[in-house]
Amino acid sequence: MFGHLAVHLVLTALPGVAAALLAARLGVRAVPVLLAISLAATGVLAMAVFWAYYGDPVLGETCSFFVLFGSVLLIGWALYGRRIEPALLRQLATPLVLWMLGSAFLVFLGFLHGGSDQAVTMPGTRFHPGLPTDSVIPNFYAEWFFKYGHNGTPPLFGDWLSSDRPPLQIGYVLSQRRFGWDTSGLHYQVLGVVLQQLWIVGLWALLVAAKVGRVTRALAALTLLVSDVAIVNGFFVWPKLLPVAMLLAAAALMLTPLWGELRRSLWGAALIAALAGLAMLGHGSSAFGIVPLVLIAAWRGLPSWRWLGVAVLVGIAVVVPWSAYQSYGDPPGNRLTKWTLAGEEKIDDRGTVEAILDAYGEAGIGGVVDNKAQNFAMIAGGEPALDSLENAADGLGSGDLETAVRDIRSIFFFNLLPSLGLLLVGPLAMAAAYRRRAQNPLEWSFALTCFAALAIGAVAWGLLAFGNAAARTSLHVGSYLLPMLGLVGGAVGLRAVFPRFATYFLGFNALLMLAIYAPALDPLPGTGYSLVNALVAGLSLAGFVVVALRPDQRRQ
Repeated sequence: MFGHLAVHLVLTALPGVAAALLAARLGVRAVPVLLAISLAATGVLAMAVFWAYYGDPVLGETCSFFVLFGSVLLIGWALYGRRIEPALLRQLATPLVLWMLGSAFLVFLGFLHGGSDQAVTMPGTRFHPGLPTDSVIPNFYAEWFFKYGHNGTPPLFGDWLSSDRPPLQIGYVLSQRRFGWDTSGLHYQVLGVVLQQLWIVGLWALLVAAKVGRVTRALAALTLLVSDVAIVNGFFVWPKLLPVAMLLAAAALMLTPLWGELRRSLWGAALIAALAGLAMLGHGSSAFGIVPLVLIAAWRGLPSWRWLGVAVLVGIAVVVPWSAYQSYGDPPGNRLTKWTLAGEEKIDDRGTVEAILDAYGEAGIGGVVDNKAQNFAMIAGGEPALDSLENAADGLGSGDLETAVRDIRSIFFFNLLPSLGLLLVGPLAMAAAYRRRAQNPLEWSFALTCFAALAIGAVAWGLLAFGNAAARTSLHVGSYLLPMLGLVGGAVGLRAVFPRFATYFLGFNALLMLAIYAPALDPLPGTGYSLVNALVAGLSLAGFVVVALRPDQRRQ
């Protein structure tokens, strides 16, 4: 696994590093902007490789070589002559190293009970039993395009069309498929973890742009790294955290003081639109994360019509080719949209608008109101979450730790607000200590912004999702930007009012989450705990904390 991890960390990092250094060489000095450029570049190039393979496998393979060697040459040119100051390079290196350490932590935590020889099936049982096969869909279709390009219609994966799932992760797989692969699925699994953990880079951009303190930044990053969202959805590599990386980078540009500058910059419009478009190409639920970013940014200051025009054109350029494939390459490609917005799980030939109108007409006013109420009950947790919490308490009381852990994991996995766990204390502490808001106004304000984005996104999600039994607002079908912003807001808000207590509290929370997710409750036959994997995971986590706590080299 060391070799696999090293290969995919390098191959994933090179295009982003090259783009960031090129931008720095051309005069960009804001670290969050450079990190956003880095993430956008990796996504754009991944999609370029995808479309090259779709055109012809030989063209795609050639494009992947150009991306690799072109990135190396560009990095060399950007560093030549030492025109980028060392302090800036060190600041850019910090999120790069954190991402590498975070990826190593999750890979070896995931395989803590062995199973690397069963990499296709292990992720589906490691933290939750019986997860679907969604995590291998990108690999299945990457293999098809790698061999056949556009020649013929890709086969069904179960009852899923190739056009039903956005292709961003497929593009990343294709860009690296030529340089290191196997038939066991371990290469794909490790690459999938590496891609999902890119949220670390996006989060770092957001925290640096918000100008939160060094210790607060480190604690917030640690809180997310050991959260249910990052652990479960980072190791079970359905492509849902990858788009969150793009959305966090967009949030760094839209929810922080950088917005005042970037809303007057046409290249800023292009960058934000590219990040949003790539997020949609990662997973359609990203729309529920984009809504709060757009609304909060508009409230803080509207851009010009020219800015909006550039953003629309770039967004179209990123998204429309895939929309065309959905309509003409492997139609209809609207299954997930109808599922979410019309509650229609069955496959049929209706268009999206027709299905939505039919669904709302059949439900009637009373049915629609009940569906939306059920959506918000699911977001809040409702009776099922309370039942699981009661079962967990009973398990703890009787010494049945396995039952308690299963129920706690279930609560975190299915419900938005309960997924914040102990971090729900954050807003309560801020309300109780309102008079202390002046002692750290930047962190106070940023925490409120995170909570506002969470609230707006949750309301939009609850209203737009159809809300019947097939399309209710279970956390794993929404945008993971929302719980991540909630966790960040809780950590930063607690530090804003009770900094010393927050340090101990967040440290305790991290240990508790590790205790919940380290055990393998449903081990595969022939597997067992690995001391080496445990040591590597522990050292990676310790290294993550040490690097995150490094003092700033210069003011942002």
